[in-house]
Amino acid sequence: MNKSYYAILIFLVCFFGVQINSTAQTFGFGCLGFVGGYGGFSYQIYQPTGLNDYIRLFNEGDDSLSSPMNNFGKAKGYRVGLNFFRANLEGLILTAKGFYQFLSEKHEANIKLASGNSNATYELELKNWGVGIDLGTSITSAVSWKVIDAALLFNTASFTNTQNFPGAITEVKKYNSESKIGYTIGTGFILAIIDEYLTLEGLAAYTVFRIDNVKMDDGTFLTVNKNSTDPMNNFIEAGGFNAVIQLNIGFPL
Repeated sequence: MNKSYYAILIFLVCFFGVQINSTAQTFGFGCLGFVGGYGGFSYQIYQPTGLNDYIRLFNEGDDSLSSPMNNFGKAKGYRVGLNFFRANLEGLILTAKGFYQFLSEKHEANIKLASGNSNATYELELKNWGVGIDLGTSITSAVSWKVIDAALLFNTASFTNTQNFPGAITEVKKYNSESKIGYTIGTGFILAIIDEYLTLEGLAAYTVFRIDNVKMDDGTFLTVNKNSTDPMNNFIEAGGFNAVIQLNIGFPL
């Protein structure tokens, strides 16, 4: 990850820590009273226009397919992170946080050849680092509404093309993207299980990001189809709906 991203993250932690230290607020999951970690399941819809066009041409151009390759666009994975602080500002709950998210999707096509059966496996991995804030309010003593949840994302993608041929011959091509900036905006809820020590959190959001192209370590770009030399420039054209269910754990410093 680019060193400038770490610098941004460190700056945010220090900045918020200094600001909160200078005010008499009540904390939960904070640098002065509680530190909070969290982890959970994440589901992301996205629009890999270029990749799905590549798959369509792959399916149409091979008459020996016994089962075609399915389209991509729905990835699952996990999110882990840290709540830097959670401050109660006269009924409004402000949280600053950072997180890492890993998502993946994999599909396979089977091919019948005269020399035996083979298969092709495509796997897409999405990784992002995020820093953000959310602002919420208490509905009851046990339930809080996250009115808005917003985060800045630093996204990367990798695409692995694995071909298994008869005779135990395997060919693997892995393509990676450069880091791209995106963002996410959503809303959600927080259910207190053990006051501020253990809470369940749900988030529904819309994520905006784009990955233009991916390339191998030798600089070879993924092309628009396997018979072309033109680089693909719309590998992932847009993001979409994102849902997260996570467990927050707070403990005193």
